[in-house]
Amino acid sequence: MSQPSLPRLGFVGAGRIARCLALGFARAGYPVTAIASRTPESARQLASQIESCAAYDDPQRAVESADILFLTVPDDSIGSTANTLAFPARAAPGKEAWAVVHCSGASPVELLAPARDQGASIGGFHPLYLFSGDLTDVDRIAGCSVTIEADGALKDALMALAAALRCHPLSIPAGGRLLYHAAAHYAASFALCNLAENVDLWRRLGFDERDTLRALLPMMAGTLETARDRGLANALAGPVSRGDLGVVEKQLSLMEELGGDHGALFGLMSRRAVALARQRATPPAAVDAIGAAVERSLTRTLKGAAKGASAE
Repeated sequence: MSQPSLPRLGFVGAGRIARCLALGFARAGYPVTAIASRTPESARQLASQIESCAAYDDPQRAVESADILFLTVPDDSIGSTANTLAFPARAAPGKEAWAVVHCSGASPVELLAPARDQGASIGGFHPLYLFSGDLTDVDRIAGCSVTIEADGALKDALMALAAALRCHPLSIPAGGRLLYHAAAHYAASFALCNLAENVDLWRRLGFDERDTLRALLPMMAGTLETARDRGLANALAGPVSRGDLGVVEKQLSLMEELGGDHGALFGLMSRRAVALARQRATPPAAVDAIGAAVERSLTRTLKGAAKGASAE
């Protein structure tokens, strides 16, 4: 049952993130009153799963039905969508001002300036979660972090909404979203890219992708659990963490011989491993020697890459 004191929530966009948030907020007791989408069937399908929720093909109708409007549209459409919406003065005395929030991690909240210029509060609400589009997202998002950029009453409301999803709220300063989002790739898409590199290398040994992932994913899961419990430096394993210079040099040389960018990628990741090893009990002299070997390898591979690029 919805609580009268809670703000009414509306969504423009009915994709993966909207499905998770709208259903999650409704489950937590928030009145989700409107879903608007340029694909009417998507809006109707989502609204049909939420009590007393209406579906519209006109985003303005969602504005009129909500106190906080979430723009869950592609980044390139945030500004243009905000520019088409009207936020008339509230007729009811003491009624809170409109609020408009986008759910992009990379785009600035300033894209919502057309709404702010009409007196609406604006903000950002970005869940750090890879949405599958399945109903399981509503449960799995619990424990994730939500990055919030807003001020005053809207910030308080968004903090409460994050808590309703059983997520951990993070505040981000204005202007910091692009760096925040780019860096997060290392825990998401780039983690997959690392696995893809492993798949590519193990194919030379006769393993297919299925065999490789079956072998690697449990190891990755264990690494993440150890990092959660003990921190990054203490989760580091392998020859760099042990100070095993001989193995590191042989591996660097092998990756260089493979050609392409294998040597450069391995060297750059090894450089990061050296930095972590300096934070733990690995003997400093051994870490220094490994660091020097890594830099020599990177000099060779990056210089070779530069020559190849200039030749083209």
